[in-house]
Amino acid sequence: MSLRQQNIRMVGKLVIVTAGMFAFGYALIPLYRAICEVTGINILALGDRNIPGAQSKMPLNTQVDTSRTITVEFDANARGPWVFKPAKRSLQVHPGEMATVMYEFQNVQDRRMAAQAIPSYAPQQASPYFNKVECFCFNQYTLEPGEKKEWPVTFVIDPKMSKDVTTITLSYTFFEVGGKVPAAPTAAVEATGKSGSGA
Repeated sequence: MSLRQQNIRMVGKLVIVTAGMFAFGYALIPLYRAICEVTGINILALGDRNIPGAQSKMPLNTQVDTSRTITVEFDANARGPWVFKPAKRSLQVHPGEMATVMYEFQNVQDRRMAAQAIPSYAPQQASPYFNKVECFCFNQYTLEPGEKKEWPVTFVIDPKMSKDVTTITLSYTFFEVGGKVPAAPTAAVEATGKSGSGA
């Protein structure tokens, strides 16, 4: 048998193996469902079949305090030549309820930059109760010239927070990491020193 025939035969075998793996992947889904129905392992599948006492809907989050509403205000401060702002200025949430707000950022410089955001809260007593699940402030980001990004902040306010607090301001300061720091105005200092010594 020639080398060409062996190669064709090997390619044929590989095509059959690939097709078999693909078919097996599709067969796993109904096979998994059948096993779950027989053994009763999958509780969600049992609930969908209306078994007495089973719930097909997701249970309500009992940790949400619907008797209170807190206004969360969003603020953005940019220390540099870029655009940084929240998509929404404020949002009303119940304690224990998860909420997400997007922040928009654009590097308007003609160079690449690395930056990071630092959060602050007002009133300060709300800080331990403001739990961020996901936040762009967890990481540093590198943006190319003119690049625009949107980043989420997902948070939950702890229901244990004092009922006196009805408004929380979440403020971010976005600054360049390892950026160029402008030099101190030495010429003005020297001129002042000379005029002072001449007096």
